[in-house]
Amino acid sequence: MLRLAVRGKFINSASAEAFLTFEAVSRSLNAIAMAEAHQAVAFQFTITPEGIDLQLSYQALNQIYLSGVRSWKKRVSRMKNRVIKGVYPASPSSWLFVAIAILATMYMQSDPSMGLISKIQQHLPLSLHMSLSAQGQTMLSALVFSTLLWLSLILTLRLCLKLLLSYHRWMFELHGKVSNTTKVWVSLLRLFSRRKPLLYSYQTSLPHLPVPAIKDTLSRYLESVRPLLTDQELKRMTDLANDFESTLGNRLQRYLKLKALWATNYVSDWWEEYIYLRGRGPIMVNSNYYGMDFLYVTPTTVQAARAGNTITALLLYRRKVNKEELTPSRVPGTDIPLCAAQCERMFNTTRTPGAETDVLQHWLDSDFVVVYHRGRYFRLWVYRGGRLLSPRELEHQIQSILDDPSPPFPGEEKLGALTAGDRCPWAQMRKQFFSSGVNRRSLDAIERAAFFVTLDDEEQGMKGDDPAGNLDRYAKSLLHGKCYDRWFDKSFSIVIYKNGKNGLNAEHSWADAPTVAHLWEYTLATDAFHLGYTQDGHCKGEVERSLPPPQRLAWDIPPETEEDCRRLFRRAAEKHQNLYRMAMTGAGIDRHLFCLYVVSKYLGVDSPFLREVLSEPWRLSTSQTPIQQMELFDLKNHPDFVSLGGGFGPVADDGYGVSYIIVGEDMINFHVSSKYSCSETDSRRFGVQLRKALQDIMALLSGDPKGSSKGSAQVQPK
Repeated sequence: MLRLAVRGKFINSASAEAFLTFEAVSRSLNAIAMAEAHQAVAFQFTITPEGIDLQLSYQALNQIYLSGVRSWKKRVSRMKNRVIKGVYPASPSSWLFVAIAILATMYMQSDPSMGLISKIQQHLPLSLHMSLSAQGQTMLSALVFSTLLWLSLILTLRLCLKLLLSYHRWMFELHGKVSNTTKVWVSLLRLFSRRKPLLYSYQTSLPHLPVPAIKDTLSRYLESVRPLLTDQELKRMTDLANDFESTLGNRLQRYLKLKALWATNYVSDWWEEYIYLRGRGPIMVNSNYYGMDFLYVTPTTVQAARAGNTITALLLYRRKVNKEELTPSRVPGTDIPLCAAQCERMFNTTRTPGAETDVLQHWLDSDFVVVYHRGRYFRLWVYRGGRLLSPRELEHQIQSILDDPSPPFPGEEKLGALTAGDRCPWAQMRKQFFSSGVNRRSLDAIERAAFFVTLDDEEQGMKGDDPAGNLDRYAKSLLHGKCYDRWFDKSFSIVIYKNGKNGLNAEHSWADAPTVAHLWEYTLATDAFHLGYTQDGHCKGEVERSLPPPQRLAWDIPPETEEDCRRLFRRAAEKHQNLYRMAMTGAGIDRHLFCLYVVSKYLGVDSPFLREVLSEPWRLSTSQTPIQQMELFDLKNHPDFVSLGGGFGPVADDGYGVSYIIVGEDMINFHVSSKYSCSETDSRRFGVQLRKALQDIMALLSGDPKGSSKGSAQVQPK
């Protein structure tokens, strides 16, 4: 049995304490706004009778200059990488080797081009004929021929590499029994891959995904379902497969082969759209997945420090992705590269909801992350003057968020729940309430952020006397948390717990789990073994004290919405009251149907409808225990003389028996029972969820987003 007591009163007057808190929050927000304004304004000018008065903020101008330099460095780096990976498996310097070789052979009175250099010279523009000497024209023509020859060699090398990567026989050979063909293939593959590749160097050399023969696919399908079907069912399925192959199947196959001619992967775009993005159900739990921290070790118990190192490690990985410095992933134990295309959308990516299908939005860069803590959202800038903040500086910034006492704005705390539910309502709400103004700007900040960070108030990990149970709770927290303290649309979200444990929740549509696992392995290793911590558990490095504080994101949630909820709740309450009034006046449902069923049995007739209705299990059996003689008890003067009421057992083996008694105006006692023999029911869990539901109702009707602070609820074993 459980005893659940909810105490609290709805009040309309504001207390002095609440007023003082609001005043303090107002001062805090004003200070932040002033600091941001000071950092944001590079120059000001005013027009006076004496002329224009120009005031420059050299610090802000310096920040703008450094940010511009960083941006151009990234552009130059991307252009350089495009050239390097564009000529792989050759190198840019190999052009010089080819050109020198051609010029050297011409110097020895030999024509390696077999007349092509002369043809090129004849087709040079007239202006070049007039401005260059005959020797200069010959030199230029030789360089043009060298370039064409070099490009032809690159295409040939790529074709050879693609053919090598199309060889799959090695996968079907027994371990230790490698054929001579495979040995030669391995040697050639190593020869072609001896140059250190960039992350995307292999992309143009990877073979296209082949379309298997439809006959082979159908044969393998029938073989896979054979153990699950009877002989008669298998014959029926075989006939259906043969009919499909001879009629519609071959026609559809031709379209797939046509697509495979120009698409590197004839599956991926349709799979992404129809399996993931067109799904209208919640992505939380159904699609998103999680990654855990070290099992036995927590590098530090300081929450802000763990966040600082984790954020730094992730941003260092992003830098490697942007510069393509990561070595392409390979099939374990081989030199065979895997496609790296999914890495492109790892950071600065969000899945945005739509009416019919979602869309993956990716931005080239982002200088900030968004942090969630106790119902509030903060933009945390991770670069300062063109440099990445040190882990110690990030720890300092995170600690300022943890120390910030300001409460959530009305409706802010549970905004993340929009990303946890069905996609269509979220798309509608996004269009209606987040398409302009302050909500649009704050939502843009979340969606454009490099990734999302949650500072969780709970402690998790394999700890205490129940390590298995604690691991279950840890995994459950990473999978969905409280359903509103994660932003499930982001490509991935990082969770940092109060005791320093961390974890990751990733959205599935943009990449498969191995891509995220590669990122997470790097993050954990960099955090623990390269960045490290001081003896007292803090991040290493120094702090620039002039760092601007994290920016609190603002929201303007219209009151008519936390009001729509009240209207719907009142409608549900009125409907419930009307139903029990009808039951009290003899117009109930179950008794009437029960008597009709008894009559049918007397008459010897069978009603499928009545049989179905009466066989439905009563998994939730509830009853109120009213206090009929309130005048006998004076709870105001004798509050300790409170009756617990009584309870009863569940009607169904997999159900609950719930009895409740309303004691005065401030208390409801619940008795919840269930059977130990059922693994799906849990009375304590039911009581906890019931308590949360009552607190939500209290917050809704009082208009207080943190209504639980005005009342208390306790679950006690009985």
